Amino acid sequence: MSARRRLRNLLLVLIGLLYAASIPWYRTTGETPALWLGLPDWVAVALGCYAAAAVLNAVAWWLTDVSDAPDASEDREGAS
Repeated sequence: MSARRRLRNLLLVLIGLLYAASIPWYRTTGETPALWLGLPDWVAVALGCYAAAAVLNAVAWWLTDVSDAPDASEDREGAS
């Protein structure tokens, strides 16, 4: 497997972990949230995880080879 593909797979795993970390499962019931930038701490953590996941997703797509060349079957259909 190429290094780019391994890195892309690692990024996808990290994205999944960030989504799991964004869920406030660690909070106890009835706990008063601290405020970060005017938001409850669990909201700020979730937004940070979503932003980091978006950046990692962009890098993963940047590492993905996408062929824009048409298939041979599309060439034949367009010629008729």
